[in-house]
This record gives sequence, structure tokens and C-alpha cells, in this order.
Amino acid sequence: MTKLTINNKEYSLDLKGHETLLEVLRDHLSLTGTKTACEESECGTCTVNINGKSVLSCITLAADLEGEEVTTIEGLADEDTLHPVQQAFVDYGAVQCGFCIPGMIMSAKALLDKNPNPTQEDIEYALDGNICRCAGYPKIFDAVRKAGECLQNGTANAKVNSEKKEKFKSTMAKGLTYEEFLKLKE
Repeated sequence: MTKLTINNKEYSLDLKGHETLLEVLRDHLSLTGTKTACEESECGTCTVNINGKSVLSCITLAADLEGEEVTTIEGLADEDTLHPVQQAFVDYGAVQCGFCIPGMIMSAKALLDKNPNPTQEDIEYALDGNICRCAGYPKIFDAVRKAGECLQNGTANAKVNSEKKEKFKSTMAKGLTYEEFLKLKE
């Protein structure tokens, strides 16, 4: 039996030794928030945190994780309250199709736990292994910065102020160029 600690809960699993963490999470434990895509460590959709570090679960053997702390996207929220990183992604419209988001959030959380005031370069480096097929990077970067501010200030969430949020909403449906989007942020 292999004992794994996932989201602060201990699981005893009968593993053969060749199962990846991704397989165990999704197939054995029904923790399907961690997504599967390339299964070759190219896209980042399967990112989880192990001892606070971003790790690709598709190339990590589950049997090697006894005694380690694994956190998945399901382990971030506190009951009905989203973690500030999750809330920022929602509030800043960074979720789009949502497929890459669990991995993006887990990578962002690992970054912000170490550095809640990252530069743009820090954010890009931390998210480098995560591919967003919708190309929603500007909003993702904004969400990471705002979540960092909230974590620094100890505020519970990263909600956009209501006036700015309405301005974004009113223009979102119209379609914007990147330059127009940058002007809205001012």
C-alpha cells in the first residue's frame, strides 16, 4: 500500500508503481480538476503543487510521493470561499474556456507563495510551461498580479472594483484589439 497525502487528506492506495500522479488523481481518486492533455510535459494542464512547488503530474510517479504534500486545484478553496488566486482568475476574466486554468492557478500559487510581488518577467517565467489555447495571457497576467496584491495585503479576495468591472463588461462583447484592452486598464 502506498500512502499519499493529497489536499491534506491521507489516501492508502494499492499501486503497482508505474502509475503517474495524474492517473492516480483522476482515475483512482476522482479528482478531475487536474486536467489531462498532452501527457508529455508540454502543456502544463496537469500542474499540481508538491511541497509548494509546481510539478507536472503527468510525468511524476505517484509511488515516489509518500511523505510529500500534494495540493491540487480542489485543495485550494476553503469550503465555499475561493483562494485569492482562484478568485482573481474569475474576477479578471482569465478563465475563458477553463481547460488550462487549474494548471495556471497552481503555477501562479507556487509563484505567489514565494513572491507575492512578482514582476512581469517573474510571472511569465513561472507560467512558461502552461499553454493557454485561448491566448488569454493578458488577463491571466493581470489576475496573477492582483492575487499577489491580495496575498500581500491579507485581503480575502481579488475582486475588481465595480466601476472598472462594469467598464470591462460593457466592452467585452464588442471585441477589442490588444491596444484597446491596454487603454481600458488605465
